[in-house]
Amino acid sequence: MTACIVGWAHSRFGKLDGETLESLIIKVATDALDHAGIGPEDVDEIVLGHFNAGFSPQDFTASLVLQADDRLRFKPATRVENACATGSAAVRQGIRAIDAGAARIALVVGAEQMTTTPGPEVGKNLLKASYLPEDGDTPAGFAGVFGKIAQAYFQRHGDQSDALATIAAKNHRNGVGNPYAQLRKDLGFDFCRQESEKNPFVAGPLKRTDCSPVSDGAAAIVLADGESAAAMRRAISFRANEHVQDFLPMSKRDILLFEGCAEAWSRALDKAGATLGDLSFVETHDCFTIAELIEYEAMGLAKRGQGGRVALEGQTGMDGRLPINPSGGLKSKGHPIGATGVSMHVLTAMQLMGEADGIQVPRATLGGIFNMGGAAVANYVSILERVK
Repeated sequence: MTACIVGWAHSRFGKLDGETLESLIIKVATDALDHAGIGPEDVDEIVLGHFNAGFSPQDFTASLVLQADDRLRFKPATRVENACATGSAAVRQGIRAIDAGAARIALVVGAEQMTTTPGPEVGKNLLKASYLPEDGDTPAGFAGVFGKIAQAYFQRHGDQSDALATIAAKNHRNGVGNPYAQLRKDLGFDFCRQESEKNPFVAGPLKRTDCSPVSDGAAAIVLADGESAAAMRRAISFRANEHVQDFLPMSKRDILLFEGCAEAWSRALDKAGATLGDLSFVETHDCFTIAELIEYEAMGLAKRGQGGRVALEGQTGMDGRLPINPSGGLKSKGHPIGATGVSMHVLTAMQLMGEADGIQVPRATLGGIFNMGGAAVANYVSILERVK
């Protein structure tokens, strides 16, 4: 890959009172350019990842990035969307512009404001990322969809409640050290494992601690071609960036296999000339704990039906065989839809620069990212490496 990340910015995730979608976009766009050490006049392409689906009354948001600086006026700007993988879709669009020679510098922003939307509407908006003819009446919305997935997994492979609680507790523990995270509290295994007034069942076997929270937030990266990156302060290269799209209806596939995820990982590792064992860590899409568990199997970290064992043995902890979600993941960090994929790239870049502070993986050299839209429908894998 010729594209490199040369600058970034990240807002705090959570309920951000006093912020608007526009203010979030402006802040990270401005800060990312400053971090890269370039001016708005240097930008050739702008890509905004913004899911919306009813969260914002303001649609047609690509030009909001131009509000960051008048010098961005007349730059090409496009909004992209691919459900919960919207941020990674924006990253890929920027990479493709650079690889095609259409841009030397691309500014990629991901943003979402969700907490101003009433709870019932949040569920309705998120459910639009499923196949409505089959799943449109699912109780508990998108959580209900993954509740059905969890129930089916339990039926095939046995009760995984201990494993799911272990994943939740790990991610909450990791999130304590992440200054951007929405939930910075170590809840512990017992709290995550037991049903309680503060941790009720939400859908099927999934409790509140198995579900990522509703969030506001934004993140941005500056991409540069190889020649330009060589003159920059820092450069994180894409050894691979792959996108695999699967069928939307779950009825057309074995949903417990996450085959699109597996294919994206296979292509990315092949492109990077690497194996899973070469990775220092992975940021993966834990919208629900059952998703992270199945992703262990799809990426090849565990055999089918053995993802729970990997979690219980501590293989994915910070000092384990392959640290998964050192940032705290979506579960702890938060999940503002359009921002999530860009956030994953920012935090991976920080790890590789040795600048992740409280969540730093020692001697990190190669980082993997998996961002998913819908129930393993839109699947994006990036493999990043520091070159400067």
